[in-house]
Amino acid sequence: MDIRQITPRYFVSPQISAEDIPAVVAAGISTVICNRPDAEIPPSHHALALKATAEAAGLTFVVNPLTHDTMTPDRLALQRDTLEQSDGKVLAYCASGTRSTVAWCLGHAKSIPVDDILGAAQSGGYALDALRPTLEQIAAS
Repeated sequence: MDIRQITPRYFVSPQISAEDIPAVVAAGISTVICNRPDAEIPPSHHALALKATAEAAGLTFVVNPLTHDTMTPDRLALQRDTLEQSDGKVLAYCASGTRSTVAWCLGHAKSIPVDDILGAAQSGGYALDALRPTLEQIAAS
């Protein structure tokens, strides 16, 4: 399992499985956000299958599937609000962790300086410099 830290409370990873849930709990995560649409994965990894396992382990599980077309203001707000309302660490996952990182970046562009956002993404291993113009546009709006 490849959990990467973006902020002190926000972590991302590639696709997780039911077998990963004990490691998620051991890492001190309290909330999991699924950003991966079910159409991309086999039924064993669908959000509802993982949700049942995660909730049985005491985790909060939020389904927020993202694609380029569905990374809309309401989905970004759900991502940000889930993090803000969580009482602990949050793990968001997708295919590689990139979408989950991009969602965090876009969702915080109005409240965190762009350089800090891109630095946090870079510290997690995600070079998202191409996102700078979009982040600057959101910050200025």
